[in-house]
Amino acid sequence: MEFGNLGIKIFADGADLDDLEHLRKNSLIQGFTTNPTLMKNAGVTDYEEFAKRAVDIVEGKKISFEVFSDELDEMISQARIISSWGGNISVKVPIVNTRGQSSCEIVRQLSQEGIAINVTAIFSQRQYTAVIDCFDKDAESIVSIFAGRIADTGVDPVPIIADAVKYAKYKKGVEILWASPREVLNIIQADQVNCDIITVPPVMIDKFVNSYGKDLEEFSVETVKMFHDDAIQSNFYIN
Repeated sequence: MEFGNLGIKIFADGADLDDLEHLRKNSLIQGFTTNPTLMKNAGVTDYEEFAKRAVDIVEGKKISFEVFSDELDEMISQARIISSWGGNISVKVPIVNTRGQSSCEIVRQLSQEGIAINVTAIFSQRQYTAVIDCFDKDAESIVSIFAGRIADTGVDPVPIIADAVKYAKYKKGVEILWASPREVLNIIQADQVNCDIITVPPVMIDKFVNSYGKDLEEFSVETVKMFHDDAIQSNFYIN
């Protein structure tokens, strides 16, 4: 299927190894992300074993794994270990720990060491400008802004992403990532503001592939047919 002139990179977000195997073969998918919550929900019990299997499955495509210590010095140690599992790994570091302490200085240190960093759980302009300033010049870096969760608060994330893209231009290696999308439209919105990456769960990837560019009146007929078929299969009747 043609997807127009979309320039944004689509990463798949999840923790199911079967999904990774399936999506690795999809030319639409250029990378992968996961996090401890997705891994927990998928029943992962051995972090390192899961990560190393995932690295093998994706065969060189970019993949992000997150540190999970709440102590800043331990985050550095975990980041170094995680990075050693594969040359295609970006290490996710949360912008703050659970006590609200900024991770910018450890991001600066890790970036200077040449470790690819994906700073995650970013919600505000203050956060993304601070962390972009911390990245080593030309270092491979991702800034994950949780646009979907921002939208959940009633705030439009599009201007925030657009501003982050503009701000990041002075650091060659920085890519802005639209995280926590809520609908297929978010892929288009992210692309329109020149966001570099959007990370999408498998169910939304399926929606995108099956619905993007569909004729709306044809979609109307399909929807009515679904309602009709479900009513018949449920043996509904009105006296």
